[in-house]
Amino acid sequence: MLHMLYLRRNHSTILAWFMVILMFPFPAFILYFIFGNRKVRQKSKKSKLVLHKLHQTDTVAFNPIETVLASHEIAGTTVCNDIQLYFDGVDAYNVLLNEIRNAKESIWISTYIFHNDSTTKVILEALTQKASEGVDIRILIDAVGSYGLYIWQRPLRALKNAGGKAVFFMPILKHPLRNYINLRNHRKIFLFDERVALAGGMNLGKRYMGPKPIKKRWIDMIFRLEGDAVFSYSEIFLADFAYASGEMKTAVKRVINCSERNAIQVVPSGPDMSSDALYESLLSAIHTAYRRVWIVTPYFVPDETILRALIIAKHKGVDVKLIAPYTSDHWITDIGRSSYMREAEENGLEVLLYQGNMLHTKAVLLDDYAVMLGSVNIDNRSLFLNYEVVSFVYSKPVIAQMDEWVNNLIRHSSSGMQKGSKKRVILENFMRIFSPQL
Repeated sequence: MLHMLYLRRNHSTILAWFMVILMFPFPAFILYFIFGNRKVRQKSKKSKLVLHKLHQTDTVAFNPIETVLASHEIAGTTVCNDIQLYFDGVDAYNVLLNEIRNAKESIWISTYIFHNDSTTKVILEALTQKASEGVDIRILIDAVGSYGLYIWQRPLRALKNAGGKAVFFMPILKHPLRNYINLRNHRKIFLFDERVALAGGMNLGKRYMGPKPIKKRWIDMIFRLEGDAVFSYSEIFLADFAYASGEMKTAVKRVINCSERNAIQVVPSGPDMSSDALYESLLSAIHTAYRRVWIVTPYFVPDETILRALIIAKHKGVDVKLIAPYTSDHWITDIGRSSYMREAEENGLEVLLYQGNMLHTKAVLLDDYAVMLGSVNIDNRSLFLNYEVVSFVYSKPVIAQMDEWVNNLIRHSSSGMQKGSKKRVILENFMRIFSPQL
């Protein structure tokens, strides 16, 4: 069954490239070799990521997510974890700066976007101060997501002079034919002394966080994690940093005395994984859902299998909700998503378009037993091309908190897609051909 799903997806990708090459033969041919395939075999590619398995307690009952992940040898669920969610950009900024200032040994940061603005100026000053105190500062920045900083790296000079390290993931101007610019590091990981992790959807910049509210700040979230699950985030970061810098370092498992018990499973995905474990586990959870599947995503360009699973779930009587921004920051993605949203709506799925600022949060609520939080959008790029990481949280208090927050989004959303003109619908359907690359 899964073999047939992979074949179907590969056929869609091949069709997308075929259409591009047909319309733009010479440039498309060159782009294919620059972009490459998502799990291409080459000597210079990033090595496979394998996380160490931590002790998994017998008190955690296996569910459709854990069952699939276990078959792919993903590190199991841990229960000795404290977790707090932050939905406000000011709160997120304050907790980040607080962790930076309290760190004694190491501060490791991985981000897709690192803007050069008033927010990051303060963050860089704090990091530079810690580097001068001898704290191990390592920053991993995606070269495409942060192309402005990649081209103009002067803001990083003081940090580097103080002993901090800042490297770019797959730099686009260095060996451009060897680095596949289609495969980006979209992971957001902030680690402090290998004891505390911040993760979620927020990048670094005033668009996401800052010392005071601003009118057009995006709606996003991060979570603070302290406990056994932090070790998995450390392993993921160090593997990514080693690939970008050539510096090898082994993650340290810290002894944790947790004050709370929250069951959490950390799941990376991307070209450095030997399988599509995250995709399969999400698909399994949708197929086995009995009460609800609520999806919050800024970009909804799913593959046909995910969309069909959601439709089948709705036909079984499951409450399927899709919450997305009324308009996102990428107009071409908005056009690309529309045919999928219309098909979902025609099959009874509830499509809700958030009317406030740009909604950038990524979350999936599955019945009452799990919520997925992290960097993954429900689109082909996140699910199949980018380096990503999520946490499945099997904790009733956290699920209840997310339930309340998503319901607030729903109250500020309009229901359904606007009727499109004939030309618009034709364009939307045409863009569907290219959805594997959006």
